[in-house]
Amino acid sequence: MSYRSGHCDDHQHAHNHGRQSARQGIGQAPAASRHAQGRDVQNSGYTLVHAGKQVRFGPVAFWIVIGTVTLLGMWSAATATYFAFRDDVLTRLIAHQAEMQYAYEDRIAELRAKVDRTTSRQLLDQEQFDQKLDQVMRRQSVLESRTTALGAVPDLQTTGSIRAPSRGGAASDSAASVVPKPSPISDTAVFVAPPDREARLESRAPVAIHPPASRLAKNQGVDNIIVRLQNSLDQIEGRQLAALNSLEDRMESRMRRMRSVFTDLGLDMTQLQAATPRAAMGGPFVPVKLGADAGPFERQLYRINLTRAQIDRLNRTLVLVPYRKPVIGEIEFTSGFGVRSDPFLGRPAMHTGLDFRAATGDPVRATANGKVVSSGWSGGYGRLVEIDHGNGLSTRYGHLSDINVKVGDFVRIGQVIGTVGSTGRSTGPHLHYETRIDGDAVDPQKFLRAGVRLSAG
Repeated sequence: MSYRSGHCDDHQHAHNHGRQSARQGIGQAPAASRHAQGRDVQNSGYTLVHAGKQVRFGPVAFWIVIGTVTLLGMWSAATATYFAFRDDVLTRLIAHQAEMQYAYEDRIAELRAKVDRTTSRQLLDQEQFDQKLDQVMRRQSVLESRTTALGAVPDLQTTGSIRAPSRGGAASDSAASVVPKPSPISDTAVFVAPPDREARLESRAPVAIHPPASRLAKNQGVDNIIVRLQNSLDQIEGRQLAALNSLEDRMESRMRRMRSVFTDLGLDMTQLQAATPRAAMGGPFVPVKLGADAGPFERQLYRINLTRAQIDRLNRTLVLVPYRKPVIGEIEFTSGFGVRSDPFLGRPAMHTGLDFRAATGDPVRATANGKVVSSGWSGGYGRLVEIDHGNGLSTRYGHLSDINVKVGDFVRIGQVIGTVGSTGRSTGPHLHYETRIDGDAVDPQKFLRAGVRLSAG
């Protein structure tokens, strides 16, 4: 099949017409021209030729056909391209979807890991908090046990001078004064823990410490509370150690002073301790042991207990040594020990004691434990009481206006044995006081000065 346009026919007819014009001559020219014009009008369009057959189209129809064919071609090309690249597009789409899914799964895994880390951190923080709290509780328990141990240390009795009785009350029968005990724990920190745990540190002055209410600052608040509790316990422990050190120093100082009494008086402490009568006591022997895990506090407390036991033994011995004042108040001597001018004869004479200024009726007290060996009138002494303290020590109290004890009575330190008077060879109311060792009179001031040193500090 083929087609030819009208322009091709015109060219062919023109060529043929030229040849015919040459053959027929000039006379046929007008007819040929009319025929050519008719053929031009008749052949204006497009002709399709196939197998000797011709199909003529007009210009509009021809271009419609050409446009349709072109559109169909373009459509075919587009369709072929689509199907050619369809697999790649789907592959890319699937890959993009898979990438988005993987990214989503990775994000979920990351968030899950973050949650796990947060949970682990919280568990670790809780575990650390529990450990710190347990440490605080154990330390608090230790401090409480230390406080109990400090409170168990008995008071030391001062074997010094006799105290004056308070107004409106009877005179005390004991010359002991109490040494202040070390102060126990005096601070308190009450810690309110989270709902799952609670710790409480209490003593005599409660001071509440509440954690911050803000959850954001909860961990920091708990840490601050733990730190404050530890600081409070540090202060309490410091005060306990200071009290313990003070107690140990005071006991050691007192034991040295007590030992110095025997040295100053020239007495054999070992002999006196062996001869000291023992009070009624007993029980099974349980040796004192210091644990292998004992710390500095326990070792120091152990030393204090040993020192206290020695002080107790010295106290039991010293109660038989007459180094206390026989009268209450400031000491004022009207006559000392040694050679003096006799108040009646005016000649030198040996004064075997001390004359204490006092008023008639003032109480006279025993200066040490002992047994009354003389009670009554005794020449120049007037009314006299003599007490044997054992170990060769004895004391005499003369010129009494009244006597409250009898021979054979056992008297204790500070017990009233009579009243001041002016009986016997006396020029006025006063107390004549003697101290004797193995029957020989010695200066009582030596004993009194030892007592003053012992009671000092």
